[in-house]
Amino acid sequence: MPYNKLAELPDSVKDHLPKHAQEIYKEAYNHAWEQYADPDKRRGDASREEVAHKVAWSAVKNKYEHKDERWVRKSA
Repeated sequence: MPYNKLAELPDSVKDHLPKHAQEIYKEAYNHAWEQYADPDKRRGDASREEVAHKVAWSAVKNKYEHKDERWVRKSA
């Protein structure tokens, strides 16, 4: 189910990612939720929710990296 607010994100996201990364996660998740509604667009037997979470984490990892126990923005 899509997220309307950052407060609705899973604890694994809210408790570890900075606000900007949470925003990236939310937008990517919501977009993937819509994009992969049709099971034929997903690989294997992954659920719509699983795919959306994978896409969201991938989007975060494009801009942030896990360093010294925290998520920090990647250098340009």
